[in-house]
This record gives sequence, structure tokens and C-alpha cells, in this order.
Amino acid sequence: MIAKITSGKNTAKLIAYLYGPGKANEHTDPHLVASWDGFAPDPGRSPDPCHAKEQLVQALDLRVKQAGNRAPEQYVWHCSIRAAPEDHHLTDEDWADVARRVVAVTGIAPDGDPDGCRWVAVRHADDHIHIAATKVRGDLRPARHWNDYLTADKELAAIEKEYGLRQVVRGDRTAAKGPTNAERRKAERLHRGRTPREELRETVRRAVAGADSETEFFNRLANAGLLIRQRIAPSGDLLGYTVALPSDRNKDGRPIFYSGSKLAPDLSLPRIRHRFTDSQRPAEPDTRTDCPRADSPAAARRAATQAAWEAVSVIEQGDDATAASEIAAGGEVLDALAKTSAAATRQELREAAVAFERASRSHIRAEHLHDRALRKAARDLVYSGPVLGRGEDGAATAMVIDTLIFLAIAAANWHSKHQHAQQAAAARQAADHLRAAYRQAAAAPLTALRQQGRALPAHHHRRHAATVRAALPELAEKALAEPGWYGLAATLSEAERAGYETGALLAEIAEQRELDSAGSISDVLVWRIRRTAGLPAHTPSPQTKPMSMVSARPTRPSASTAGRRPTGPAGRPVR
Repeated sequence: MIAKITSGKNTAKLIAYLYGPGKANEHTDPHLVASWDGFAPDPGRSPDPCHAKEQLVQALDLRVKQAGNRAPEQYVWHCSIRAAPEDHHLTDEDWADVARRVVAVTGIAPDGDPDGCRWVAVRHADDHIHIAATKVRGDLRPARHWNDYLTADKELAAIEKEYGLRQVVRGDRTAAKGPTNAERRKAERLHRGRTPREELRETVRRAVAGADSETEFFNRLANAGLLIRQRIAPSGDLLGYTVALPSDRNKDGRPIFYSGSKLAPDLSLPRIRHRFTDSQRPAEPDTRTDCPRADSPAAARRAATQAAWEAVSVIEQGDDATAASEIAAGGEVLDALAKTSAAATRQELREAAVAFERASRSHIRAEHLHDRALRKAARDLVYSGPVLGRGEDGAATAMVIDTLIFLAIAAANWHSKHQHAQQAAAARQAADHLRAAYRQAAAAPLTALRQQGRALPAHHHRRHAATVRAALPELAEKALAEPGWYGLAATLSEAERAGYETGALLAEIAEQRELDSAGSISDVLVWRIRRTAGLPAHTPSPQTKPMSMVSARPTRPSASTAGRRPTGPAGRPVR
């Protein structure tokens, strides 16, 4: 169940809406299910509805008029409570119980308090009710309803369990403000897929991704075509900013501006500055890879792959502040990747970035001093430019997406450990979109690798199969039976040519993370080997092939083939 609480100053208008046809004739059979004393007039069951509405409004407003100037200006309390679409049908008596419990815990009408506020609960649809109350008590004092949303939400969580309803994922008030109903209706009228608030949020997040100064951030906003206003103090210091879409105007034709904090809590200027100042402070010694600036889209994606893989370990093993910073910076990498992705993967990556945006915020303060590698990767992705999605670009994209799936899963597990339900759900949703993007990005490069693997001589297949059985005895047969086996064989051959001892390399990779849950063990091993051994993401087919490779008939390894585990330093070239 979800509650929405608002305040107003016109009881008659609210009652007229609750008992009216609705904005699109969606109200059916409006009627009272509960009230403060059980005897309130019900326009929905009265032979004279208009007169009953007047009586109901007068009864609700009685104490407001008695209080006079002591009554709150916004004296109307309106709470709508909606069940999930898949919930079973609730009777009027069920909804009445829900309403009484909510007004009690919120302080509108506490249990056993004869001076509680006057209220009514109206039902005009199967899946929700509206509670209308006036916020003046019987002793003519204002109602004590502080934190009413949080207390109502907590009570609804208990109600869900008692009634066997869907248990809604609840947040911690770190979510971005959603579009209002008016903004949604305006977007529908103008045939826009999203509201201006949502478009601006995404554009500002992309402008932040990898930026290392305020100047660069505002230049990116301007280049994206946004209108920008900066709030300057008398001293000349920049205090804040607002942005607007040139096409989003009010009735007077003026642009509608939104401050960064109204788009999302972490898009306020102080929070953005926190990223810049932390990343510019002298860093502690960092043993992680410090890749040079990427000079091509494929190189940028390879560097992002390495940074994301290292971040996974930090999220799983580091302290909370460091893990929070890596998760937030992971969101920047996703924003940058979506901005520069090819058409085939753009939509899924964009959806992944939007979903992960919720996972990037919590009450745990991020220490951005530790996220330099990911923020640099995001910057390189932006400045290396867009990709075509073919050849090395496409393969490098598949490899970084494969690694970002692990990052999203690590983020989901970290949030679950800290009881951040909304963030954990958002990270899992992002992982689902990333899996869909991976399938699109990986199809062509994996097909090319498998073709190269099929062209290998039969004795190469037997040798690599023996290596896999020795290094991964419990998973080998499954991997060897997969269509991706030939791509793995081609990758192992390439690692051999690069001077790696493949048995030790496989053993090291298997220890990095479990493989049992992988949809395709062989495909996962392909990307892990290429990442760990520093192999190019994509290997073009040779211009000329040895005769043995051309004429060899592909041979799937037999179950009886065995091999010894090679020795040597794991993942290191053999001198």
C-alpha cells in the first residue's frame, strides 16, 4: 500500500472531487466507509446528495470556524491510500480499518482521544480510499501530525503483512522528487515521452559524469542546450543554479526552471562540489590500476572495464563510505556509457542508468576521494566519443557491460545488507537492463570468436579442453557443452600466444567470483580472460590462415580427454 498526504484550505472543493465523477469518469459508486464518529452524512447514500455534501462540509469545518484565526492556514488534511494492482479485493470494512489505523498513528485522531480531528474516508474505486480531515482538534488546537507520512507508511507496512498484501519496497527519503500530476498531464498533452523534470535530471546527471570542475560542468549543460541561471552572492560567489528546457514554458511564455536539488538530492551545487573537491585532494597510495587517458572509444571501454572490476571488490570488502562512493561513481560510468553507446544498446543502457540512479544515493555519506578510477573512466568515455558498436568498439562495449552487471549486483547486495530496500531493488533492475544490453552488444563479437574457435585444429580443441577440465573440474563439462566453447577455445589460444600459462590463468579467474549462476560459463570466462590478461576485446579474423586451420574439422572435446594442471605464476607470462 502507498499513501500520499497533502494539505489544502478548501474542504468543499475536496469533498466535491471525492464524490464527483473524477477527471475522466473514473470514480464509481463514491461512498463513505468510515468517519470520526460513525454518523457523518454520506452523500453517496443520500437521496439528496447536494444537501448531504453541504452537511458533511459544515460538520468537517465546524472546529475550524470555532478556532478562527488560531486554525492553520492549510487546515485540510488529505491522505489517499492505494493498494497494489495484484492485491486481493478489500471490503469496505477492511478499508475502514485501514483508515482508522492511519488517522490514529499520524496524530489526526489518536486512539482514545475524544478531541481528535474530524475525518471521513471515502471510497470511489476498488483499489483505494481517500481520507479527508480538518486539522483542528476538539480543544481547538492544531493537530499534532508531525512526520505523518513516515508514520502512515510504517503502519501500512504492518497492514500489508496482516492482510496478506504485496509488501511495497519502502525508501529512506533519499529518492529524487517525482513529477507532479500536473507535469505528467502537460507532458501527455504535448505528446512528450517524459516530463521536463525527468529530462533535465538525466541531462544534468550526464553533465556531472566524469566532470572535474564547475566550469566543465556548466559548459556541458550549455552544450546540451539547457537554459542556465546561476545564483550569485554579493561577494561574487556562486551559490546555486537552475536549469530549464527551452521548449518548456509556462502560460506566460517564460521558461520553467528547476534547481539541481529539486531534480535530485545529489544534484545540488554543494553535493556536486563535494565530488570535485574530494577528487582533487591528494590521494592516499592506491595500488589499483592507473590507466592512462584513453585515446579511443574502445580503449576507454577497456579502462572502464578494469576500473569497474576493481570497484566490485571495493564495494564487497571496503568500508561503507568508500563503497558508497564507488556505487555513486558507477552511476556516472553508466551515464557516460549510455551517452556514447551505439543505437543497438542505447535504450537498454539508458534504462539501466535511470534505474541505477536510485541505487547511487543513500544516507551513508560517500567519500569521493576513493572513486577516482571510476570517475576518470566516465570522463574518458565522454571525451573518447560515441561508438559504432562494431569490431573492437562493439566487443569492448560487451566486455564493460558484462563487468557493470557484476557492479550492479554488488551494489544490490551492499544495499540489501544495509536494509536499503529501494536502492537494492533499483540496482537489481539496472542489472536486468544491463543483461539485455549485453545480449545485444555481445552477439556479434562472440559469434566472431566462435567462428575462429571452430577453425582451430582438432588437437588445439583437445589441449584446451584438458586445460579447462584440470582448472575447473566441477564446471568443465557444462562449459565444454555450451555453444560458447569455441569462443573460449579461441580466447585460450590467444592468451597462449600472448605468453600466458592458460591453466594457471583459468584457475585464478575461477577464484575471482563464482561461476555456477552464469547463464553461459564459457562466455563469462571469455570476458574474464580477456580482461585479466589484457587481451583486446575483439580479435579480427586473420587475413591468411595456415592450411591446417582451414582444413581442420572442428572437434568438440570428448569426455575421456584428460590433462594435467599446468604450473607457473597465475596469469603471468611464462619467460
